[in-house]
Amino acid sequence: MQTSDMESEEYETVVRDATEHEAGEQNMAQNGVMVEIPRGTVVLAATPIGNVGDASARLRALIERADIVAAEDTRRLYDLANRLGVHVGGRVVANHDHNERAKADGLLDEVERGATVLVVSDAGMPTVNDPGVAIVRRAIERDLPVTCAPGPSAVLDALALSGLPTDRFCYEGFVPRKRGERIQRFRSLLGERRTIVFYETLHRIAETMDDLLEMFGPNRPMALCRELTKDYEQIRRGTIAEIHQSVVDDPPRGEIVLVIGGASEEEALKAGEATATVLSVDDLAALAVERSAKTDERIKDAIAEVVKEHPLPDGSLPNRKAIYTAALKLK
Repeated sequence: MQTSDMESEEYETVVRDATEHEAGEQNMAQNGVMVEIPRGTVVLAATPIGNVGDASARLRALIERADIVAAEDTRRLYDLANRLGVHVGGRVVANHDHNERAKADGLLDEVERGATVLVVSDAGMPTVNDPGVAIVRRAIERDLPVTCAPGPSAVLDALALSGLPTDRFCYEGFVPRKRGERIQRFRSLLGERRTIVFYETLHRIAETMDDLLEMFGPNRPMALCRELTKDYEQIRRGTIAEIHQSVVDDPPRGEIVLVIGGASEEEALKAGEATATVLSVDDLAALAVERSAKTDERIKDAIAEVVKEHPLPDGSLPNRKAIYTAALKLK
């Protein structure tokens, strides 16, 4: 082949490649895939909570092009990338509850040098019951930019599907594991007018429903949402008593979100009255002694009832031992 022919062929190849590249860029832009990766920034990116089809174009691009990916579980990150058909392009570091504070400044040093640090959790948005808070706080303290690539959220999905008011709501995280702490939390929320959202596990859902029924009564509306966005997604709606019975009859599996209706005006007023006046130990002892005399019940039983009827503003209960000591002095 002559030199002129070779040059002509090379020229045609370059033009063809450039044309194809240009067309590819146009197609990507048309499909909403063109993503600008911010340099020198921490990016919090939401990952699918069940359905991999919910992954955004931004998430795919960030996984491929971020300089560093701080993942709650590195194995899950690679599994997600594999299911998305993308390659993790940057350095991967583990960033979980036990090491996040120690890792934060090292990651932010890289941000200062111009790196894009992507933070992802196993599912949903980082910082919402997942790692990420320590990095965000230190970034703010160091005046470094932080942004979000939003996406799936179990809290918002459950709210939207519950049928309960969404104009005002409070998210309470996971239901406390220990029963005493669980009861205290529920008691502190008896007067809450906003819709309440909790996460719960299948291992404790039966106990939690028992306590919800005891504390909130049978008639509050609620929804139990399980396996959101997955093939076996299920939303159970009804009163607390109805959902409680459904858990007994058909124990739910998978990841669970509980959405509970806020207090009525009457319920809020009653809860407010219960905590408005904080009685002293001596006053509570006097009430218990009086009740014991009227009902002929043991003083300890009377104290237990009085304490339950007079919770402290934070939902905890007065010290029964101190009340018992004061009651013995009165008797």
